[in-house]
Amino acid sequence: MLETMVDIAKSAGQEILAIYETADFGVEMKADDSPLTRADLAAHHVIVNALGEKFPEIPVLSEESTALDYAVRQQWQRYFLVDPLDGTKEFIARNGEFTVNIALIDHEVPALGVVHVPVTGVTYSGDVDGQTAIKETSEGRSEIAARGVDHNAGGALMVVGSRRHGSEALDALVSRLRTRFDAVQLTSMGSSLKLCLVAEGKADFYPRLAPTCEWDTAAAHAVVLAAGGTVLDEQFEPLRYNTKAELLNPNFFVIGDTPEIWKELLS
Repeated sequence: MLETMVDIAKSAGQEILAIYETADFGVEMKADDSPLTRADLAAHHVIVNALGEKFPEIPVLSEESTALDYAVRQQWQRYFLVDPLDGTKEFIARNGEFTVNIALIDHEVPALGVVHVPVTGVTYSGDVDGQTAIKETSEGRSEIAARGVDHNAGGALMVVGSRRHGSEALDALVSRLRTRFDAVQLTSMGSSLKLCLVAEGKADFYPRLAPTCEWDTAAAHAVVLAAGGTVLDEQFEPLRYNTKAELLNPNFFVIGDTPEIWKELLS
């Protein structure tokens, strides 16, 4: 199933790139003032149609799907959760920091996830039960793993943050961390790539202190879990999916280390 999800994500990426290379993205604004382009819709149709053909017994919820009543969704134990183009603002800005996200949610938890980066061709995938996370590039495939931090020795900390959201709260948190570490480096990035940086051990901590939707995080969440990291809400409980009518996530922390250490650091 995971390999099929990877293939579908890559096919959607090709559709996105075809539009990325044109002058007119067909930008519209949705009811929540977020942008929608021809690429979002093209990728949505590729993914939903392919998943429906390959796995007709499993429902699909995409960011661009028609809204479903929670009374319907709450009956789902397993379903695909899709963001056909995560980082639409980055797509419009032509900075390459956008992804195709496909996750399989099983009993409120990401079980499989694929994050494909159309511009670079890089693909991250995660099998949570198998505890295997893979990064695929033009040079081949390799396993990735989240890393721990030497908290006792102070050391250096790499924090990744949103390019567009939550800057004041993030700055305050980074200031607190600088009292605990010899050096704290902050890098900003768009889309679900921030979670993937933690999954592959290139960043230690991603605090999300601004709104996201469940389809924004689910695929990369699976990659983080498969790589040995975790995603926790501000009460240090695991982030879960399809538990409420509202599809917004709470604020959360993505870490590559043990929750107990980070709970003490952030208390």
